[in-house]
Amino acid sequence: MSEGEGETSKAVRNTAVTAGALGCMASPLILGGGVVIVIIIGGFGVLLAPVIALILLFGGGGGSDAANQDYGEQAQAAYEGDGKGELSPDTVPEDLLEPIEDAGSACDAIGPVVIASQIMHESGFNKDLVGPDGEEGISQLPPEKFDEFGDDGDPFKPEDSIEAQGEYLCQLAEDVQGMIDAGEAKGDVLDLTLAAYEVGLEAVRAGHGIEGNTEAQGYVSGVRAQFARYEAIGGTLDPTVGPTPTST
Repeated sequence: MSEGEGETSKAVRNTAVTAGALGCMASPLILGGGVVIVIIIGGFGVLLAPVIALILLFGGGGGSDAANQDYGEQAQAAYEGDGKGELSPDTVPEDLLEPIEDAGSACDAIGPVVIASQIMHESGFNKDLVGPDGEEGISQLPPEKFDEFGDDGDPFKPEDSIEAQGEYLCQLAEDVQGMIDAGEAKGDVLDLTLAAYEVGLEAVRAGHGIEGNTEAQGYVSGVRAQFARYEAIGGTLDPTVGPTPTST
């Protein structure tokens, strides 16, 4: 999340997380042996993730080609969507369902699926995590941002961290929309908002978006890679098990 961290190392890290989670931004879908393979070939310019097996993510790979193709299409649609699909209650810890839903309804630009996906990408739902640049808690906000949006809470209390995450994302979305309207940046509001959470709003402004910024692209892709998981496309996974968090 820090702007000072090396871009190359973070880009590699984010791409690895994307590949290990759910990369389904592009085509073609390759059907063979009952497994859907998706190659990421576009959407984020220079970002190329390895070939991954979507069905294997859910501990399977069986089923008919038609069923697997249908799953692949749904997963791809979720990846490319706005993150406002319905959050499946069984995909997050029970005690965090309400805070996640509340944070995801704080503004129109952000949905609960986005909140849950970002938490998994940031911390793997580890409420005690401290990042390399001092980011704290389940949502990995820098201390100064938690102080601004955390309403005098505790960054290591998940409910407080998630509330601050939602408020910060909504502020970023508003700022990003203003940049787009003013011709200062190009791109999707959600993509630029997520990128600003990772690399900072000024980095997005300076780049007139995220094209060419591999760190920002990798982060956005890594969060989007979780959308299908939290919409329970392909089945429900253990809500406490996921990819290695980006801040470790």
